[in-house]
Amino acid sequence: MKFNIEGKTALITGADSGIGKSTAGFLVDEGVTIILSDRDQEALNETIKELKETRKDAKIFGITADITKNEEVKALAKKIKDDFGGAHIVVNAAGARGAAGDFLSLSDDDWMQTIDVDLMGAVRIARAFIPQMQELNWGRMIMIASENAYQPYEEESPYNACKAGIINLSKCLSRSYSKENILFNCVSPAYVKTPMTDAMMEDLAEERNCSVDEAVAWFVKNKRPHIAMERRGKPEEVGSTIAFLCSEHATYINGANIRVDGGAVESAF
Repeated sequence: MKFNIEGKTALITGADSGIGKSTAGFLVDEGVTIILSDRDQEALNETIKELKETRKDAKIFGITADITKNEEVKALAKKIKDDFGGAHIVVNAAGARGAAGDFLSLSDDDWMQTIDVDLMGAVRIARAFIPQMQELNWGRMIMIASENAYQPYEEESPYNACKAGIINLSKCLSRSYSKENILFNCVSPAYVKTPMTDAMMEDLAEERNCSVDEAVAWFVKNKRPHIAMERRGKPEEVGSTIAFLCSEHATYINGANIRVDGGAVESAF
């Protein structure tokens, strides 16, 4: 299936690994010019090198930016407009687990640091790039939420709240700008193999004095027992869904949240 988005330009934040990196691979295979953004230029360069190893003619570029800094987000938007004419597609995959622990142990600073990345980061990106999509009269913005928005885990209250906010924000924007041919959707993964969950598993392995593989198996069984497929998800299983939502085959999907969770959310709704 051809996605009919050849020649479009896409920005992917949080793109040096995991879901962002996987999404870049799918979109570049469709002839999309890709701008990867994250905080570490060296990591971006390595990701670009890996993606180009099997895609010699791919148009992939890297621009560093910290989504917690509004001036850096505005500078990123200006550079993309000046150098590429603007972004048709934005995939906001940047995020962090943030502060975790018992609710009463978390301070205002813990909450605000998580909100600054996971919710306000998305706000800043949307505010900077919607005007470009308006000028182009075509846009797709995909925000990465989480199963935690529907099925919150008690030790991750700031992250839970932010991801629920992401879904609400995306729905709000879908009502505001769809008449301008700009579509907004969310994708909610569950326990996918990413650097964030890798770090969690390394900490768990140390805590339990076991291997990382044993920690993953224990975590799936004891902390994510509702994952019907009984395994961690793969980044490409999420990236392919995101790429489809960016395509011309998804023109009537707007304001939606697609769960890619292996059945992790116990409720039907």
